[in-house]
Amino acid sequence: MKRTQSTGKTTAGTTAARGRPRRWSLPTVSLVATSALLVTGVVLPAPYVIEAAGPTFNTVGAHQDKQLVEIQGAPTYPSDGELDLTTVYVTGGPSGRINSINALLGWLDPSDAVIPEDTLYPPETTGQEVDDSNAAAMASSQDESVAAALDYLGTPYTTTLSVHAVVEGGPAQGKLRAGDELVSVDGSPVTSLGQLRSHLDEAGSEGADVTVRRDGATTTEHVELTRGEDGTSWQLGVYLVPSYDFPVDVEFQLEQVGGPSAGMMFALGIIEELTPGSMAGDEHIAGTGTITADGAVGPIGGIRQKLEGAADSGASYFLAPTENCSEVTGHVPEGLTVVEVATLGEAVNAVEQAAAGNVSGLPSCGTR
Repeated sequence: MKRTQSTGKTTAGTTAARGRPRRWSLPTVSLVATSALLVTGVVLPAPYVIEAAGPTFNTVGAHQDKQLVEIQGAPTYPSDGELDLTTVYVTGGPSGRINSINALLGWLDPSDAVIPEDTLYPPETTGQEVDDSNAAAMASSQDESVAAALDYLGTPYTTTLSVHAVVEGGPAQGKLRAGDELVSVDGSPVTSLGQLRSHLDEAGSEGADVTVRRDGATTTEHVELTRGEDGTSWQLGVYLVPSYDFPVDVEFQLEQVGGPSAGMMFALGIIEELTPGSMAGDEHIAGTGTITADGAVGPIGGIRQKLEGAADSGASYFLAPTENCSEVTGHVPEGLTVVEVATLGEAVNAVEQAAAGNVSGLPSCGTR
């Protein structure tokens, strides 16, 4: 607003205004107050994160002129359908905080979610730490997706389990170390996480003789076991990291997306490419969910935004993790059919039934 100064001079028919308090009209006061609020809203950062629908990517299609999931070392087959992974745009957080106006606009848009920043990121987290964490989660989900797909297809591969860290005060403290590579339990080779669990459950309260490879040599330690959170399984009290030796080479051409939520759709894409025919038929199917090597599908964040993104991309079906169903119910976009899945086997069946136009008998968040 331009303000004209009083000069104190007099002219014919006018009187100088020097010394007289300036009177502001009500509209002027309102304008100034509004302007101040807008400036404050733009300048002051808001401790929130906005989640919005992001793009989708076809796991059996091309991305930037390359096959998104490229497999070498085995015959591959084209698909007539689409198996889309879904994404969420995240604005704000340690990588660049939003202002109050951004947060307000997010609240006004029913397709967006405005979330307190501290529910997603621990205090003092840096933007670089967020980027590194997302990249690591994506890399891990890709390995797990290959393992899950090959396991579903009955294709053998080798798993090596290494100790990432020892639980402080746990039974393995002072006996196992970070970097130890598990070789056997009570003389039985350890070649998968499932096999390790079976060996530990067999040992139970007796404890187990654990042989590890450390600094190029093997050593055996007797470790008393502890009950898991479920109260039934037995555990060593360590955090394990798997590494895999696959008979095929799988490359993922998707560098700009992070996090673990694409795992299930990656696994479906790998199965589709390694299987003759078109499992998806000519249907457009989207979905989301984490995956473990043994085929368990886990929950993810931003499910409502991913539903919106799938509908915007033209998908007819959406595969949602069972554990996300409470967030799905009542928020399904028109024209999109949701099928809930808890395992990779259920996801494969859902894709096959969608291709056959016969999903009516499958669970759909609330009907299981």
